[in-house]
Amino acid sequence: MAFLRRLLSSTRYLIIIAVAGTFLSALTLIIYGGISVVQQIAYTILDGAVSAKGAKSLALGFIENADLFLVATALYIMSLGLYELFIDDTIKLPEWLIIHNLDDLKSKLIGVIVVVMAVIFLGHVVKWHGETEILYLGGAIGIVVAGLTYFTGQKKKGKYEEKQ
Repeated sequence: MAFLRRLLSSTRYLIIIAVAGTFLSALTLIIYGGISVVQQIAYTILDGAVSAKGAKSLALGFIENADLFLVATALYIMSLGLYELFIDDTIKLPEWLIIHNLDDLKSKLIGVIVVVMAVIFLGHVVKWHGETEILYLGGAIGIVVAGLTYFTGQKKKGKYEEKQ
């Protein structure tokens, strides 16, 4: 029985694979996004032309890079959260990033997901040429946000009721 307990206890370190994978993914996206921003600025300066079409293209490029950075942030939060939950909860983090359980991690990720969807929608708005499909996209994003809001509200409501 003691062997089984030690075995199961030590398997929590398998999560280090997920921690490393999400951390490396976040790092890769941040580096890629940084290079993309620098390239975009360089191309804009070297091109020298200023126009409404160029401004729209530049804004769209920066919005797409913001999306990359937001996804990288979600992956980074996931990496830190998994490390904190399974490996070592004594690492020094800002108060808003401290994660005590999987519900905390889910809540933080849901917040980032909502922002990512908003940025994606903004990118479509910038490219929009009057097509009605944007209404479907906006509606779908709204439904997902409403569902996530309901989900997190139910979790918080359940926690509140348990404490009383």
